[in-house]
Amino acid sequence: MTNVNAPTKNWFEQGAQAYARFRPEYPKALAAYLAAMAPSTAVAIDVGCGNGQLTKQLAEYFNSVTGFDPSEDQILHADGPANVSYRCASAEDLPLLSRSADLITAAQAAHWFDLPRFYAEVRRVATPGAILALISYGVLNLDADINERFEQFYWHDIGAFWPEERKLVDSGYATLDFPFAEITGHSIQIKLQWSLEEFLGYISTWSAVRRAKESGQEAVLQRFAADLATLWGEAQARRTITWPINMRVARL
Repeated sequence: MTNVNAPTKNWFEQGAQAYARFRPEYPKALAAYLAAMAPSTAVAIDVGCGNGQLTKQLAEYFNSVTGFDPSEDQILHADGPANVSYRCASAEDLPLLSRSADLITAAQAAHWFDLPRFYAEVRRVATPGAILALISYGVLNLDADINERFEQFYWHDIGAFWPEERKLVDSGYATLDFPFAEITGHSIQIKLQWSLEEFLGYISTWSAVRRAKESGQEAVLQRFAADLATLWGEAQARRTITWPINMRVARL
């Protein structure tokens, strides 16, 4: 099938605004699950918050939520209700009082941290019985007729451009150092209905895509976009995309 609406724009020229627009939202069930385990719903912090996908969802359950990220660009594109604030800070040096946080989350971010230093900060800022949750979502799944082409792109076409830390995400953080008594996480997934534009917009936010482009592999990226456009059908047709959510959870 030939898609007459095949994309002609360069989907891989994107920045933090695209990150904010296209990154998948976490299901509300995730924030509700984490809040139910916390010893109090006074204060939650989201470390490596990006543009605040999870941060603002926690606001429905906690009196005060703060998102921290070292990127000023990400913070500028973060938003949320009145009980949410954002600060530019690293995971290893949180500008917080000791014993002040009832929930500490790091969503799709812990693989970038200096973990020993981050864990030292976690122990410092956690209230007694506070919950620590390291959250990641795994490799997405598409409809069977397009999933094979996607997997070729993910594992092979741009596979060499993924940073070493990405392996931790692909494994669901199973091999990540986690020196705490662990709680088995609840089974949750992200499930969205996206158009071709939304899907390629999301792909454009990947670090491996950026690295491939910087390495002169623009043709590989554009070939994938063209192949997906052909396989997708009508560009505005909505396809089901799912991501498994993986968690490492502990009570401190």
